[in-house]
Amino acid sequence: MQSIRFEDGDAYERGMSPWSRLAGQVSLEWLAPRAGLRWLDVGCGTGTFAGLIVERCAPIEVQAVDPSEAQLAIARMRRGTHGARFLQGDAMALPFERQRFDAAVMALVIFFVPDPAKGTAEMARVVRPGGLVAAYAWNVLGGGFPFDPIWQETRAAGVAPLLPPNPSAGGIEALRGLWTAAGLEAHRGR
Repeated sequence: MQSIRFEDGDAYERGMSPWSRLAGQVSLEWLAPRAGLRWLDVGCGTGTFAGLIVERCAPIEVQAVDPSEAQLAIARMRRGTHGARFLQGDAMALPFERQRFDAAVMALVIFFVPDPAKGTAEMARVVRPGGLVAAYAWNVLGGGFPFDPIWQETRAAGVAPLLPPNPSAGGIEALRGLWTAAGLEAHRGR
């Protein structure tokens, strides 16, 4: 299986954060979480979603994990993330005890997780009963990725774009299956 590594935090920040912020804003509006929650941002990258949580959700706490130290270095310097804690970690082995959080979200990450079912189960493990476990993703295979027009041109030139390890994991049916397998209820499925 090919691997995508995000080792240039500055380049990622310039290329993806504007898109990530827009998607995160829509997702938080849709989730409409109450204030005062303990949040976990799984696969936080450069901290865009963690910043939105701080900005819009009046959290008690925000913890964020990502495997890339280069991404975390940018996240730790991001304006608007005051009080958030950024840790190097693996979505499939979260470094937290059971039921530690009120909410855990994978923002635009689930298709990068080598074993999405294990990552989903880990989020369920660290969220208290009745808490929020959510993910949102680009529709990578359905043309919903921000750089899809570039990918179309590279395909036309005979070059296949580098896809994440599990590009289908972001589809709505795949997400429903992951949530069901983790014993989660689809509270607000669309």
